[in-house]
Amino acid sequence: MKIKETIGIDVSKKTIDVHIHTKNRHKVFDNRPKGLKKMIEWSLENSTFPKEETIFVFEHTGLYSLQLSTALSKQEMMYVAVSGLEIKRSLGLSRGKDDKVDAVKIARYAYRLREELGPTQVLPENLQALKRLLSLRDRLVKQRAGFKASLKEEKRVLEQKDNKTLLDTQQQMIGLLSHKIEKIEKEMERIVKENRELDEIHRLITSIKGVGSQTALYMIVYTAGFTKFEKWRKFASYCGIAPFPNSSGTSVRGRSKVNHLANKKIKSLLDLCAKTALQYNPEIKQYYKRRTEGQHKNRMSTINVIRNKLLSRIFAVVKRGTPYVDTLKYAA
Repeated sequence: MKIKETIGIDVSKKTIDVHIHTKNRHKVFDNRPKGLKKMIEWSLENSTFPKEETIFVFEHTGLYSLQLSTALSKQEMMYVAVSGLEIKRSLGLSRGKDDKVDAVKIARYAYRLREELGPTQVLPENLQALKRLLSLRDRLVKQRAGFKASLKEEKRVLEQKDNKTLLDTQQQMIGLLSHKIEKIEKEMERIVKENRELDEIHRLITSIKGVGSQTALYMIVYTAGFTKFEKWRKFASYCGIAPFPNSSGTSVRGRSKVNHLANKKIKSLLDLCAKTALQYNPEIKQYYKRRTEGQHKNRMSTINVIRNKLLSRIFAVVKRGTPYVDTLKYAA
């Protein structure tokens, strides 16, 4: 059905600014379940078009927009959560910041692209839980790394007998963080094991040599169980490993390169997977040597090719439903 009405929403911590594009109506609501329910009712009452022809559009703000996504999903309303950078760049220059104006801009942006916007689907609860746990684990790992780095240097420089409290406290914090990280990993494992489909996808992904459990979990979450991206090339673009041309007219003839607008976490994980595969996968090792030494190709570009190879294999095993087969060991 054709979209005829767009409703822009600017989300903040406590309130949401709502603007109905065709009616030019604006109102502020509490960013709480009761306020969100009133917002949906007000939007439908003040719109000329039925909900089947109406789409809500807002900036994806993580935790603050989660309740809004849930409320709209429960009421079976179409909505799109868009990157803030995408909205900002589509509207040209802007001076100043105002929530009401931002809601108007979001509604206008959505109306221009109403035929191209695809409705966002809320993640299942188990994937939302996995996503939150992965985020928490990342923060704890970074904190532990900070304590380990400072403790190592202080042990090297300071006298231990004169700084016992300083060193012991940091050692205890490292132990505590390690315990909590292990607890989070067990909880994530439990969530995956309890869902047969997720458990099977996790098993298939980790059958690829060089791809570990953490990468598999991130892939499951950010592909929404491999339902969000149809092809691996689109996901390669999303995580910043797809090369794009760099040329203009007759004067600019640069080599193809990846774009910095990407999911850096997934990109870093795929980079680690590529380097692990380079160490332990004979096929990848042979390919790297042949490309860099035989064809004299750039080493970093070769690493990026390996990232893409691994990503294509991840999508292939999930789509096929069978584990990866290392054909090299069967070669004569």
